[in-house]
Parts: sequence; C-alpha cells; structure tokens
Amino acid sequence: MYKNISIRQLALILSIIVLLLVSVIVMVVRTYDLELLFVGIGILVIGALSFGLFYYFLSAFVFRRIKLIYKIISDTKKSSGEAYSFETKSIEEVGSEVQEWAQNTSNEITSLKSLEDYRRNYLGNVSHELKTPIMSLQGYLHTLLDGGMYDKKVFKKYLKRAAKNVDRLESIINDLDTINKLEGESSMVRPIRFNIMELVQETIDDLAVFAEKKGISISVKEGANSGFTVYADIDKISQVLNNLVINSIRYGKENGETKIGIYALDEEVLVEVTDDGPGIEEQHLKFLFDRFYRVDPSRSRELGGSGLGLSIAKHILEAHNQTIQVRSSVGVGSTFGFTLSRNSESL
Repeated sequence: MYKNISIRQLALILSIIVLLLVSVIVMVVRTYDLELLFVGIGILVIGALSFGLFYYFLSAFVFRRIKLIYKIISDTKKSSGEAYSFETKSIEEVGSEVQEWAQNTSNEITSLKSLEDYRRNYLGNVSHELKTPIMSLQGYLHTLLDGGMYDKKVFKKYLKRAAKNVDRLESIINDLDTINKLEGESSMVRPIRFNIMELVQETIDDLAVFAEKKGISISVKEGANSGFTVYADIDKISQVLNNLVINSIRYGKENGETKIGIYALDEEVLVEVTDDGPGIEEQHLKFLFDRFYRVDPSRSRELGGSGLGLSIAKHILEAHNQTIQVRSSVGVGSTFGFTLSRNSESL
C-alpha cells in the first residue's frame, strides 16, 4: 500500500501528523491550564516526535529510493566490488554526481548514435562502390555469353572493360584492407630517418608518365626544395605522397601543373602538394577525408580510384601523430599539406 506513495501524499501525511500533535498539546494546555514550563516541554516533545516521524518517513519512502538509484548509478561508474558511500554524502553532492552521470550518459548515447549513423552510411557506401563494378561485370560477361564472344571486336572490347572493373574491385578491397590495418594496428608504423626531398623526387619520377598523359608537369617549388631529414614510415609516407600527387593529376586541368613544396617548422616539416585545377567548393572541404566521399561522384568514378585515397592518407598521418589539411579556391586550385616529425619523440 505504501510502496507507491507519492511526494504529495507523503507531505499530506506528515502535515496531518504534526497538526494532530500540535492540536493535542494545545488541548491539554487549555484543559489543565498548565504553566509555561510544561508548554515548553510539550513543544520539545512535539519537536522530538516530529523529527522521529520525518526521519522515518524520509528514510522509508524517499532516501531508500534515492539510495537505490544512486547505487545503480554508482555501479555503472565504478568497478565491481567497490563500495559506494551514500550515507556520507550530502544531497548536493549526490545531486551533482547524478547530473554528471546523466550528462556523461547523454554524451555516450549521442556518440553511439553518431557511430551507428556512420556505420550505416559506411556500409551503404561500401555496398554502392562494390555494386557499380559488379553490375558492369555482369553486363559485359552476360553479353559475351549470349553470343558477343563470337564477335572478335565485341569480345576484345568487353573483355577489356570487364578487366578494368576487376581492377577497380581489387583497388577498393585493397584500400579497405589498408584502412582496417591502420585502424587496428599502431605497430603497422615502422619509422626510420630519411630525406624527404629524395622521396619527393622519387614520387615525381614514378608518376611522370601518368602526368604526361594529361600534359601536367610535376616539379618542386623553388625555395622550398630543401632536403630535410624526417622520422617516419617511409613506405606509408610514400603512399601518402602518391595519393596526393595522383589526385592532383587526375582532377587537375589539362596541361596544368603540380608543385610540391617542403617547409621547415619548429619541430616538424610541412609538405604541400599544390595544383592549378578547378578547385573545391568550401562546403566539401570538411568531408574530403571521409571514406568514399566524392565532390563529383560521376566524374570521380569515371577518372578511377576507390574513393579511399585521402582517407588512407589521413589514417597514415594520424598513426604518425601528424595532421593533413586542405585549402582550396574555386577556379584557382587546391593545396594539400601534411606534417612530419623531425625527431623520434613524437611517435
């Protein structure tokens, strides 16, 4: 009966009890015309009885429930077996801890919802990226099986297209595998000391033929070509440089140019890859390093790539405790810059 008593009902019960006690004392005083001393004693008795009643009701109906709630909250915050000290805390301290717990729980829920949204979008993007080449493969192969294989021109043409889509599938899967490894194994980074200028020149030489197909020249900026020694995983940083330079060629304008600059900072070296392409609108910049994000999806897929290059570059640099940034102006070009440590203390 009393388990579900409300605050209003509890307050009413306590008020009636105190009122009855006061009424009894007043009636006794008037009936027997007692002296002031006895009145004082009666008031003290009422005070003692009121304290006892209030303590009992508050303990039984309020603090018992608060204590249960606090214990549940405490158990979620502390390791199992660690005692909680409800009795030694004031209402303000308990309230403060409950508010802190509520805020932390709200933040965790928000974070979990955000992660769930990210997971859902990520799976959708992966599915979409894989579906496109698979559907193309199906179309080409079924056409060949339906008789196209007997036409030499059709056979060769469709076989080349099928092979291109297989290569694209392989690229997507390899890039996904790279990201998973970077996220799961910090030991994947094996830093050594090397000359960053030598790696830049090697990248330029490796991509020279690819750049020539679009008439794009790749060079190092004058005055920003010093050979600083950096401490990083040379293979991973080579992958970052390749991704950035390939993007500058792939999305740059015909007969344009890509310039690479190396700049000394206090304890780091800044490497920048700049193109004179069409540029990127500001609303896209903060999403560029997200997986599968494309400024122009149709054009990006037409030009090739898995849509994971910049995301991989970001993961590699985060594994080095370094950063990558982008700035761009529409009609002028884009610059991607990343930092590398000049000593081993940052890793």
